[in-house]
Amino acid sequence: MTLLEQSEDFVYNLLKDKLSILYSYHNFSHTTDVVCAVKELCDNENVSDQDKEMLLVAAWFHDTGYINGSENHEKESIKIATDFFKDKNKPSDFLDKVSSLIAATAKYYEPKTHLERIIKDADFVHIISDEYVSTCELLRLEWKNTENKLFSNKDWAILNLDFLENKHQFYTDYAKANWQPLKEKNLKRIHKKINKQDSKMADELNNVPKKKKDKVEKPDRGIDTLFRVTLGNHTRLSGIADSKANILLSVNAIIISIALSTIIPKLDSPKNAHLVIPTFIMLISSVITIIFAILSTRPKVTTGVFTREDIEAKKINLLFFGNFYKMPLHEYEWAMNELMKDKDYLYGTMIKDLYYLGIVLERKYRLLRVAYNLFMIGIIITVLAFVIAFRTL
Repeated sequence: MTLLEQSEDFVYNLLKDKLSILYSYHNFSHTTDVVCAVKELCDNENVSDQDKEMLLVAAWFHDTGYINGSENHEKESIKIATDFFKDKNKPSDFLDKVSSLIAATAKYYEPKTHLERIIKDADFVHIISDEYVSTCELLRLEWKNTENKLFSNKDWAILNLDFLENKHQFYTDYAKANWQPLKEKNLKRIHKKINKQDSKMADELNNVPKKKKDKVEKPDRGIDTLFRVTLGNHTRLSGIADSKANILLSVNAIIISIALSTIIPKLDSPKNAHLVIPTFIMLISSVITIIFAILSTRPKVTTGVFTREDIEAKKINLLFFGNFYKMPLHEYEWAMNELMKDKDYLYGTMIKDLYYLGIVLERKYRLLRVAYNLFMIGIIITVLAFVIAFRTL
């Protein structure tokens, strides 16, 4: 694995195991967004390969400190990165530069170098997103849950407006030319939202039931956004795992095909006897790797049937197709209507769906890790076996 792949794997497992679910914004999804933004900026800002590697490593680690809370999280992130690099055989100046780039992501830090300007712009890439408003709701929910900061809809919109207009700016030439127009677009959305809230203020003050209804719905929007983003991340990670498994399957299938068609037919000759052991080591390692790659992607088939008693007892997860694919349409429609009537059942079902998706993901990545390790070890042993075989001739 490359250094960047090791960094991604380390950060993913660290945040999965140690980051509180209360951090609905500063999580692995935000980290991957920043990494993608760094790649885009590096490709358009004439950055050397070495500097790009440092930037990407810093992007992976820049918010890992949130596992210990938001206060001084940049310093905690630097400590985590320092521990990670202890056995990586990288020069000390590499880690020093990575640490300075992580420190540059502090909210009101003024970047001094070109690389600091790049990571600073990348850290605020959500500002240009079409999902900016929804993403900000995740930050609002995070502040509510971790710092007990509460904002009305209007106060939150004004806070975001003030940040975009008075406190944030892009520093790189590429971001100024290509991201600033998208930021302006989101500014217009916030202005429109504030104006719309102002126009409804009189109605809200004179309509008590409606006001109470608004109070009930406020947290629901944030929760819905949290579920949507988290489930989306799980689905995306599952797709990545399947893609990596497919790579292993393709590569090892090619190795086996070449071995069966070119090497094995020649092994019956006495002069090729020295190739028998290396060839079979290669074939066995490829077959075992394929087995684990298949196991990581093999779906589990369920019964696809539920009863009305299951729905009334709130036992069944109607969001997973494996629980209803054999049911008649009218039964499924009835069950979904029952689900939508009961908010606790609805959110409980979404929580279960998220939980079991996580279990499936863990199994996929565990088997995939075994497959990649076996493939790597098998290749090494095969090469050594061929070298020894030719030397003993």
